[in-house]
Amino acid sequence: MANYNSKVQLSDGTVLIDLTNDTVDAASLAEGKTAHGSDGALITGRNTYDSDTSEDTATAPEILSGKTAHARGNLLTGSMPNNGAVSGSIADLSTPYTIPAGYHDGSGTVGIDNTEASKLIPSNIREGITIMGVEGELEPSSDIHIEPSKTATPTFQQQTILPATGYDAMAEVVVSAIPVTYTENAAGGYTVTIG
Repeated sequence: MANYNSKVQLSDGTVLIDLTNDTVDAASLAEGKTAHGSDGALITGRNTYDSDTSEDTATAPEILSGKTAHARGNLLTGSMPNNGAVSGSIADLSTPYTIPAGYHDGSGTVGIDNTEASKLIPSNIREGITIMGVEGELEPSSDIHIEPSKTATPTFQQQTILPATGYDAMAEVVVSAIPVTYTENAAGGYTVTIG
């Protein structure tokens, strides 16, 4: 077994070199570098880390697919999809565009479907209404016949109120109040009659 010197001391007691309390070891010494350990033996470093990753929080789904990185001392291979330029369209009011999970390069676009966008023209929008920056110019037709007013009496059954024959629309529907009568009764209270 080889004997190593971890302390160099002169005959007068002066210590020139004392390695006994050194903590360097092969794992903490950079790969390929040499030094002497606390026992005086020559060690060759094998540490390939260039930073402390013990507190890193990255996970594989947060790293782009095919790329690698280190976190918490471990090599991670990314699994995040690379979607590049993602583009989409909205074809109807009730169906939103779903953004796919993953990386986007920022050059994608989402807009209204061309067929639907072609309908957003001034002549299709009533005058005085603006939809998505398009100001309407459609004037109400003079051929529309509007019934001025209609009165409805409330009932306990559903009613459908429609314009009279020869009219296209109604200006208003007036619903009468529900008739209620109160009559004193022998008990000193009131009898309420509805209808």
